[in-house]
Amino acid sequence: MRIHIATDHAGLELSQTIQAHLREQGHEVLDHGPTVYDALDDYPAFCINAAQAVVKDQQAGIEALGVVFGGSGNGEQIAANKVTGVRAALVWNDSTALLARQHNDANVISIGARQHDEAEAIRFIDLFVAEPFTYEERHVRRIAQLAEYEQTGDIAGKGVDH
Repeated sequence: MRIHIATDHAGLELSQTIQAHLREQGHEVLDHGPTVYDALDDYPAFCINAAQAVVKDQQAGIEALGVVFGGSGNGEQIAANKVTGVRAALVWNDSTALLARQHNDANVISIGARQHDEAEAIRFIDLFVAEPFTYEERHVRRIAQLAEYEQTGDIAGKGVDH
């Protein structure tokens, strides 16, 4: 699988460790930055670039997911979710990693590098990458509603306020 990674200074060291781990697992890893430590760097462009690459790959039929890191993971998740077609989930335990894939078909995972040790982060990512989407009708329906809202600003018949 191709995995796109992005971070900021807070997650740089963890990102490098995770990349090595994922490559050892046989994944193709693409790093969207940063590549050097800068305490004043800004995560949005890094995370957006990774998220755009995930969507582009998936649209081309390439199996791909994304992993973004930051101090808390919150801003990185928000940045990734600005990309149409991305469903980025902030993950903080095994259950949220599994449910992000099972119920939401999340294609990007966000982790707080200052919130978890290396072993936890690796476990969350391994669970996320290995877990398939269930394709249960209720989950497919809900994801379709999110996509409809992204495209049209409405969810037909669901009472979205304008």
